[in-house]
Amino acid sequence: MRQRFISIWFRHLTTDWCIRRQPVLRNAAFVLSAPDHGRLMVTAANAAARQQGIDAGMTVADARALVPHLQVLDDQPGLPVRLLTALGEWCIRFTPLTAIDPPDGLILNVSGCAHLWGGEEPYLTDIVTRLKNTGYEVRAAMADTMGAAWAIARFGKFSPIIAPGEQFAALLPLPPAALRLEPAAIERLHKLGLHQVRGFIGLQRSALRRRFGAGLLQRLDQALGLEREAFLPLQPVEPYQERLPCLEPIVTGTGIEIALQKLLETLCARLRKEEKGLRTAVLEGHRVDGKIEQVEIGTNRPSHNAGHLFKLFELKVPSMEPALGIELFVLHATRTEAAPSRQDAFWNRSGALEDVNIAELLDRLTGKMGPGIVHRYLPAEHYWPERSMKPAADLQEKNTAAWPANRPRPIRMLPRPEPITVTAPIPDYPPMLFRYKGKLHTIKKADGPERIEREWWLEGGEHRDYYCVEDEEGRRYWLFRSGHYDVNKPRNWFIHGFFA
Repeated sequence: MRQRFISIWFRHLTTDWCIRRQPVLRNAAFVLSAPDHGRLMVTAANAAARQQGIDAGMTVADARALVPHLQVLDDQPGLPVRLLTALGEWCIRFTPLTAIDPPDGLILNVSGCAHLWGGEEPYLTDIVTRLKNTGYEVRAAMADTMGAAWAIARFGKFSPIIAPGEQFAALLPLPPAALRLEPAAIERLHKLGLHQVRGFIGLQRSALRRRFGAGLLQRLDQALGLEREAFLPLQPVEPYQERLPCLEPIVTGTGIEIALQKLLETLCARLRKEEKGLRTAVLEGHRVDGKIEQVEIGTNRPSHNAGHLFKLFELKVPSMEPALGIELFVLHATRTEAAPSRQDAFWNRSGALEDVNIAELLDRLTGKMGPGIVHRYLPAEHYWPERSMKPAADLQEKNTAAWPANRPRPIRMLPRPEPITVTAPIPDYPPMLFRYKGKLHTIKKADGPERIEREWWLEGGEHRDYYCVEDEEGRRYWLFRSGHYDVNKPRNWFIHGFFA
């Protein structure tokens, strides 16, 4: 059977991912940055930033000079590979052979798959459409070889599907960069006036090897199908899933709980053996009428404690409606993490049992009151209050910085400062009264000001003068004035947090 490959190019991989997480960035010019030898460098720029002359490799200072309102986000090491791996595993629905092509592509071996979609054109269209619907700007092409598909996806101007055996003609009008050559070889070809593959593909191979090295011939042969190219597909992780068919349809809550208990015992035994624990799990009940009832739980730390997990599911089982009966139960551990045995934890640090008990208590609270009830925050290395902390992913995430201890900080900080009305204040003193949400507060004690400047390398704007104040009822607040005191220009005051 003739081999067929699809190359998918994610034109703005990391910035599209940022937009998916923060839709407000969709129409804004922004870049990702990382420190490099004492300078902050642009590692990726979105389409809006590129249209204004900004691209990867520039310093953030130069980029800000071009676009003063440019937003700068922190890049994450290894993010492209993680995104491509996740996208590659998602593409396994189209073919079982999917490989990542760093830094911004995927290669799919689709031999014998297209007929399931009614042909190559609807097959490729479905892949591209689904990826675009998830928020990624992509280009894709199909050919007999990985090299030809890669070239057409990035440099092709006509049909993205190259007919079997037609890769030679398809490569002729493309630039040398379409062959995945080294930058030095591309530059040498352009200096000689060879701006298209047709200009050198017919030259003697000995002359090409002597002038440009064996790499050019290898890439050319790979694109034409004369040399086999290694293909390393992703190996999807075997899902943690247990199934329990029923001889008779289950119609009672007690029957559902018995089935759930058996599934949990089997799944947790496997997780315990592999030193893993689940973080999220879904119980599905397939009814005889074809409908599926499901409930989901989550944990604050990896767990393979069947008894604890059963208690979490027990709170939600009453919401399942068996109707005429459930004939199949399926338990999915949709997210798992490493969970070393408790014996190891005793040797590493004290309080392991207490940590487990706390995590299980938080799981039960979340299960009863819903997600978003329990929060944990870690310090971040920023001066500006809104950026000085970040939500922790779980109980195991460690601090990368120390909490500031030299200045008081509120136990609860508002996501955004809220405006308040104050009496005419004295310079460098807090107001005597302030009104917040319709209630008037008389200030009895105050401490400050503490001036916090904006981080100029991230954004511009006025500084803030913060005050810790206490009202007549003993409640303490964190207030600030935006900018310098000015008699002729009243400044705005805000409330930003609440002390214990």
